[in-house]
Amino acid sequence: MLIRGKCHCGNIAFSLTWEPDPREIPARACSCSFCTKHGGVWTSNPGGALKVRVEDPSRVCRYAFGTRTADFHVCTRCGIVPVVTSRIDGRLYAVVSVNALEGCGGIAVAP
Repeated sequence: MLIRGKCHCGNIAFSLTWEPDPREIPARACSCSFCTKHGGVWTSNPGGALKVRVEDPSRVCRYAFGTRTADFHVCTRCGIVPVVTSRIDGRLYAVVSVNALEGCGGIAVAP
């Protein structure tokens, strides 16, 4: 299944290949102070493939705080954070915002 999402204005968009087709998409509300203030709820699929498209890179801000272990990719046009990345032991990992998902066709998002 190909799951798509984007920020409100569409400047940052993503597609996440999820195999096999999920019945539910697992979601996790982050309790860090940034996510708490933004209502951040995230999902990822370790076996999936994530592609991110940015229309105007000059309108994307990477925000990191505290331990600086994660980069929040903030659209400066609409203020939405659809993707967060983290580099661990030289490998890039990412989570996507379940609030930015579009057209999941009846798939439940499970806390």
